[in-house]
Amino acid sequence: MSHVDILQVKAKLSSFVKALESGVESEIVITRDGKPVAKLVRFAAKPKNRRRLGLANGMYPMMTQEEFDASNDEIWATLYEKDRPGQET
Repeated sequence: MSHVDILQVKAKLSSFVKALESGVESEIVITRDGKPVAKLVRFAAKPKNRRRLGLANGMYPMMTQEEFDASNDEIWATLYEKDRPGQET
């Protein structure tokens, strides 16, 4: 970790970025009047987690759309404690 004045960074930014990319420096602390004000670090791209299709296959019972929708009124009543608009009581 090196400390570099902001004017030096302004003049030689590309060389500091190359030092980070190559691994010569792990981080560079940018100072103004000898006081740290910022940190320049190498960007570490987070690897994408690939989702596997069918991961929950077999965990839930197969049902038709009508079976799935059958409990909508019960869920509505539980959440809102009243009858659903347009439904007869």
